[in-house]
Amino acid sequence: MKFVRFGAKGREKPGLLDPNGRVRDLSGHAGDLSGDVLLPDNLARLASIDPGTLPLVPGNPQAGLRLGPCVGRVGKFICIGLNYADHAAESGLAAPDEPVIFGKWTSAICGPDDDVIIPLGATKTDWEVELAVVIGRGGKYIAQTDAPSHVAGYCIANDISERDYQMKRGGTWDKGKGCDTFGPIGPWLVTPDELGNLGDLQMWLDVDGKRRQAGSTATMIFPVPYLIAYVSQFMSLQPGDIISTGTPPGVGMGQKPPLYLQGGEVMRLGIDGLGIQTQHVVRY
Repeated sequence: MKFVRFGAKGREKPGLLDPNGRVRDLSGHAGDLSGDVLLPDNLARLASIDPGTLPLVPGNPQAGLRLGPCVGRVGKFICIGLNYADHAAESGLAAPDEPVIFGKWTSAICGPDDDVIIPLGATKTDWEVELAVVIGRGGKYIAQTDAPSHVAGYCIANDISERDYQMKRGGTWDKGKGCDTFGPIGPWLVTPDELGNLGDLQMWLDVDGKRRQAGSTATMIFPVPYLIAYVSQFMSLQPGDIISTGTPPGVGMGQKPPLYLQGGEVMRLGIDGLGIQTQHVVRY
């Protein structure tokens, strides 16, 4: 099942995609796609509803009908760095022995097609297409074998990064990762039964129509169950938390010479089974 949140910013309603790709309104059955609604039993209940019995939302998704972030009221936006062997190589860094963890502030979250805003003073704004995991059942010290049962679904994340803030402003990566609009998620939340095998999902990102990133989850160093188990050693996970699992090669920092967003560009990115995002880049 593909779940969505649709409508104006800050007033999104929950919905699902019907077999014709149209949005059906779930607000009569759930207040939002957030918190305990994301527990496996609750998502299964929503998925069991005949879409034909739900109100049809006017407009086509991502073509007149705005889709918001596919999860509401996110508690934690956890990111994994250098988790693709080929991306680590292009960065000139050794593959890590343990996952690199950093955070994006939840105020960075925006819809899959909302504008990405380059902040004041930024000079090296970059892109990163990523597979994101949305936690359904929370927990701490989760076993790898049990990790899949804690997943509500998957979505695309664009881990926008301001490299100058990240690398040269003193302190942790977080300064360059959590600016407003630096965390588009969606367009939809896809349940694990629909997405299937995570081992070789093709992923890509274009800037102004030119392919910049092309990779596969097959080069992921630490797979999703390992990441869930690992992260849960350091913090409890709650329903709606997001773990963004790293990016393949082709980021702007890895181009020769490096290439960064200046404003005016259009980014378009996708992952097999998870849809497509499109963002216009503007300056603050």
